[in-house]
Order: sequence, then structure tokens, then C-alpha cells
Amino acid sequence: MHDPFKFSGKALIAIAILIAALVALPFIAKAVGLPATTPLATRLLIYAIAAGSLNLVLGFGGMVSFGHAAFYGVGGYTVGILFQHLRIGEPLFGFIPGTEQFLIAVPAAILVAGAFALLIGALALRTSGVQFIMITLAFAQMLFFLFVALKRYGGDDGLIIRRRNALFDLNMRDDMTFYFVVLIVTIGFYLLMWRIAASRFGMVLGAIRQNERRVAALGIAVYRYKLAAFTIAGMGAGLAGGLVANYARFVSPDMLHWTKSGELMVMVILGGAGTLLGPLFGAFALVTLETVLSGWTERWQLFLGPILLLIILYFRGGLSGLFKFIGGGGK
Repeated sequence: MHDPFKFSGKALIAIAILIAALVALPFIAKAVGLPATTPLATRLLIYAIAAGSLNLVLGFGGMVSFGHAAFYGVGGYTVGILFQHLRIGEPLFGFIPGTEQFLIAVPAAILVAGAFALLIGALALRTSGVQFIMITLAFAQMLFFLFVALKRYGGDDGLIIRRRNALFDLNMRDDMTFYFVVLIVTIGFYLLMWRIAASRFGMVLGAIRQNERRVAALGIAVYRYKLAAFTIAGMGAGLAGGLVANYARFVSPDMLHWTKSGELMVMVILGGAGTLLGPLFGAFALVTLETVLSGWTERWQLFLGPILLLIILYFRGGLSGLFKFIGGGGK
């Protein structure tokens, strides 16, 4: 099998340049008088994590989940609810203390989202095809309406988080500081995705995508592999949700809506499903296009649609395929 995760020297240089550019970005933005670029870049990185987590099941595993935003929202609400209970001085469920510590709240978001993914995946993965899509969508909408009904946590109006989680002695209120925290987390996340995709687990997952029956005939427990991937992907989405709750200092049921799942799916497909950095490129491209076009016209969707169609239709592999074409076919 062709290994798409063995990078050439040229590709490694390109990745190093990308990381250097991301490190330099807030300093350049400040120097040229565009400080708003740093919060926008932070938002892009968080979306890149959310899209990268979906890519594990959609791109590598071939599982089309229309409920991925549920785990993204659950992660965000975990951070928000823990902060709310710290503020009112009342333990959650009577025994879980609230917290504003980043190293407690964000891992909690990952674990809670992973638990929901495990539960939903255990049921949804007993089906396939259209049935799987509809079941993941149904569960996501159930969670959406659950949080709409939770008036104690803002209901439909959402929940305000008065300040970002504390991390050591860092000034997390400073946009540049928070950007670098998110950047480090993003780099760590994509290194983990690379290790997973290049491992035996990732190769089995890719084989399941290509021919599930043949893999099952070899005696491999397909259901367990798919459930593990679905759970890990949910944990990644929970991480992104925990970060965006800190970024925006606000969470709402809109984070769990099926349209958010569709948005993440577009990022994966636009960047290149089944490629390591495709979701990052897709997130950057989609959010940047939305930001630029919405500044030009109120009907920016009319222009965004054709652009996305052109990229997807004429460049196999999305933006990753386009970059390979420009680079002469190198990885």
C-alpha cells in the first residue's frame, strides 16, 4: 500500500516554513497595524483541529458522520459549565467542583466528548451508509435540543464565560499569548494524527475504508477499530470545543447544530480528505474566504459556492492536490 505519510525532504521544508510563518504571524500582524489578524488566526487553528478530528473518521476511515459538531459543542459546554459552577460556588452534580484551570477544564472537555462519542459510536456503528449518517445526525440534534432546554446554562441564548481558563502564570487575556497556546496544541494534535495515521491502526483503518468485507474476512475486528477511531475523533472535537470556549468566552447550542458538522465536512473535503494537513488547509481557506467575501458583499455565499466547487471538481484531493500539482507532484 502506498504510504501517504512518508514525507519527502521538500515536504518537510514546506512544513517547517509553514510553522515558522505561523510563529511569526502575530508579530508581523502587530508590526503592520493589523492586530485583529491574531484572533482570526487563533480561530482558524481551532477549526483546523476540529476538521482534523473529523478527517480521522471521514478521510481515513470512510465514515460520513453528520454529527461531529455534537462533540465539538459538548467540549465547549464542559468548559463553560465547569466555569459556571466555579462562579456560583456550587459543585456540579453535588460533588464535581467547578474550575477555571486550563489543564483541568480542557482535558475534561476531551474526556466528556470522548465518552459521548464512545456511546453514540457504539450504537451508530452497528449500521453503515445512509443509516449511519442519519443516526449520527439524529444524536447530534438530540444533544442540540438538550442544551437548548438547559435554561440553567443559558438555553438558546448560550452561556457567557467571564474569563479564559488560567494556565500557569500566562496572561491568557492577551490574544497573542492565547494564540501561541493554541498553536502549540495544534502542532501537538497534528503530530498525534500523523502518528495514528502512520501506525498499524491507521493502516487498518484505511484498509477498512477501501474494502471492509475483505478486512473482516482476515479476522480483524472491524467494529472495534471503527469505534476506536470514532471515539478518538470525538475527543479531538472536544479539544477544539474546549479551546473555542476559551477563545470566544461563550458557548451556545449553535456549536452542536448539524450545519456546523456540515461546515467541518466542507473543510475536510476542500482541503483534501485522507491527507494529513488537508483539514488545516481547508479550515484556513474556508474561514478566510468567508471573512474576505463577507467584507465585500452581503451575498458572499453566492461567490463562495462556485469557488468551492471549482477547487473540489478540478483538483483531485482538494487544496492538498492543488499544492502537489503546483509543487510538481511532490508530497
